[in-house]
Order: sequence, then C-alpha cells, then structure tokens
Amino acid sequence: MKNPEHIGIIVDGNRRWAKERGLFPFQGHQKGLETVKKIIAHAQKEGVAMLTLFIFSTENWKRSKEEIKVFMGLIDKFFKNEFKNKKNPLFERIKIKVVGRRDDLSSKLKNIIKEVESSTKDNRGMILNLAFNYGGRDEIVYAMQKISKEGTSPDNITVELVQKHMMVPDLDIIIRTGKEQRISNFFIWQAAYSELFFLNKYWPEFNEKDFTAVLIDYAKRQRRFGK
Repeated sequence: MKNPEHIGIIVDGNRRWAKERGLFPFQGHQKGLETVKKIIAHAQKEGVAMLTLFIFSTENWKRSKEEIKVFMGLIDKFFKNEFKNKKNPLFERIKIKVVGRRDDLSSKLKNIIKEVESSTKDNRGMILNLAFNYGGRDEIVYAMQKISKEGTSPDNITVELVQKHMMVPDLDIIIRTGKEQRISNFFIWQAAYSELFFLNKYWPEFNEKDFTAVLIDYAKRQRRFGK
C-alpha cells in the first residue's frame, strides 16, 4: 500500500499529562505545542501530502474562561513565533489553512490567521490544516446551508456535491492520542473509510517513532471501501 495522502490527528491529553505530573494545564498545552512542531517536521520528512491537526473544538468553549484565555494566548504566540517567522525553515514550504468557524475568535487572532494563510498560499510543500473552533457536525450543517443558498434542489443534492463543500478531503488515517477510543466529532464525513489508530499515550508523549509506526501498520492493512 502506498503512503497515505491525508493524515488527521486528534491532539488530546495535554491537560491530563500535566495533571499527572503536578503541573498546570497551560504547561501541558505548551508541551503539546512542542510536539506539534516535531510531528509537522516529521510528517514532511515522511512525504505526507496533507496533515490535519485537531487543535480546538467547538465543544472546548465549555472549559473555564481562564483556561481558554490562557490557551488562546499560547496559540497567538505560537502563530507569531512559528508560522509568521519567515526565517523558520520548518514552515517555509508548508501551505497553512485554518479550518473551522472564526465567528468566536478575537479580531487579533483572526487577523493573524488571515496573514498566515495569505503568506503561505503559494507554498508547494505539505498542506497543513489546523482544525480550530471546528466541529464535524457543524461542518456538515454549514455545508448544507451553503448548498441551500446556492439554490440547489433537494433532489439534486448528491454525495459528490456535499463532498465538494467539505473543508478538507477524505482522511486516510486518523490518529488519536490521549488514551481515548472515539473520534469526537473530528471530520465525521471525511472519516467514513479512515483507518483508525488509538494510542495509549498523551499528546505530549507522542513522538516521531510513534508516527512512523502508524505508517508501517497502515501499509499492512487492506482498505476495501465496502467491496
């Protein structure tokens, strides 16, 4: 089996990793962002065409206001120091796209996202999708709303048409860290035929060897797509 074209990762376990070590939640998120950088670099080396990371879900707004404020601050800093740094060789070839609703984001963060996407839109390396304020059900509702606004008759709505309105293409692999075994509203349309890998470790513990091990396991599987 050839290498997967599109890998999605549910980034989970930062807070529990921190709690088990007597640390604050934000320290877990800091460590998690370090892992994000390592895995992005490794995915490029492995020749992955598209990598999608689930960073913040629409359900995460249920957390405390203080934790959300701190997390958003970390994300803001991460975008500035990593994605906007033109001297950073890690991101000089990557095309970055942030998927999810931006209504609830601060104007400052929305502007940073817009700038990062604009400055990397012509890059021809790996495509990096960051699912931020994203929910799978929300995406499907949004797609159907767009189709309706286009004046499409219900009888003319097809799988292919809906597919065209999705934010990202189908996922070959979904990896979830955090010791949980569910996809938690992560691109549920695109996950229809994904190969699933649930890892018994938290995101800050996830490393390059784990990523490569998933690719090796994937290569041994037979994807039948219902045949």
